[in-house]
Parts: sequence; structure tokens; C-alpha cells
Amino acid sequence: MPLERIVSTALQIVDDEGADGLSMRTLAQRLGSGTATLYRHFDNRAALVAHVVDRMFGAVELNGDELLAMGWQQALRTVAHTMFEALARHRNAARLMVEEIPLGPNAMALREHCVAALLASGFPPRLAAHAYATLARYVLGFAIQVNGHGRGGQLDDAQVSAVFQGVDPALFPATVTVAASMPVPIEDEFSFGLELLLSGLAHLRDDA
Repeated sequence: MPLERIVSTALQIVDDEGADGLSMRTLAQRLGSGTATLYRHFDNRAALVAHVVDRMFGAVELNGDELLAMGWQQALRTVAHTMFEALARHRNAARLMVEEIPLGPNAMALREHCVAALLASGFPPRLAAHAYATLARYVLGFAIQVNGHGRGGQLDDAQVSAVFQGVDPALFPATVTVAASMPVPIEDEFSFGLELLLSGLAHLRDDA
């Protein structure tokens, strides 16, 4: 059975049932095969999860030479937005990436492209390593929040906005002042925070 079909089906299970719904037995049933077939490809569930996570990185199709040519800030901005969109398309799978540092070929290639762009722009090695690690963690954190946003009986944005605008101005005058701009859409939060991160990295590089 082709590896691509197995991994795609595993990702579909995670999308449908959550990360806890993925097991070798469940995957074998969905594929209409036995677990022995899966164990020829994966030693255990952790190995399967590693492949599923790397498939997520495979959705981020970016050319290393193009990233180098656009300069480090635009390169990281492009990678961050592309990765965010890729992870946000999968309601549950982003949570799998919390379990371990992604070391599959697609994840390694993306890390290589980003770190190369940073090094080429004058970042010292330690700062380049920290910059990429922080960027990846930032994207993942927002992707997980998007995937859970507005679910589980939570108030929608219009209801939250009404709460902010209805607070007692004597108790919360600052909140009343900004209430028309709240809640901030999570995609806007992501872009705003990303620009702060890039600006901070620029200062760190210049100081180094």
C-alpha cells in the first residue's frame, strides 16, 4: 500500500476525530487492511504521527532560492503566513506538532531555507536558530487557537463585542475607549504580532 495513501488517511482521521482518534487499529480499519501492513511502514504510533506532521509541512511549498532573494523579513513573513494557512486548514492536526520538534524531510527543508535566509542577512548562528524556533512556535500557537476558535459553546465575535461595549464605563473606562475595536480578529492579531516579532529581530540583528 502506498505510503502517501496511508499518511493522507491518517491525516483525515485526525481532521475528523481529533488527534486522540488516530491509532494503528483505526487507521487499518479506515484503509481496509490489517495493522501488520502499517507496521511495515511505522514502528509505532509516534512514527506515524511524525509522518503526518511532516505532511503538514509539505503543504508549505516554498523555493529556497526565492526566499533568499526576497530578503530575510519578507522570507519569514511569507513562510509564517503560508504555514499558518496550511495549519489552519486542519482543525486538529496542528496539535500533533506540540508533541515533538518536527524532524521530517519537509520540516527540515523549511527550517533550512529560513535559517539560510537569516544567516545570509547577517544574523549570528545562535540568533538565527532562536529566530526560527520562535517564529515556528508563534505560528503553531496561533494555528491551534484558530482551530479551536468559536467552538465549544463559546460566544461569537459579535456577542463578545457587545459585552465589551456594554461594560460599566466607571469601572472599565479604558475598555470602553477601545471597545469598538474589540475583539481583534485572530488573523489580524497574527499579522500584528508577526510584524512586532520581525521588528524585534531586526533590532537584535543590528545590535549583534
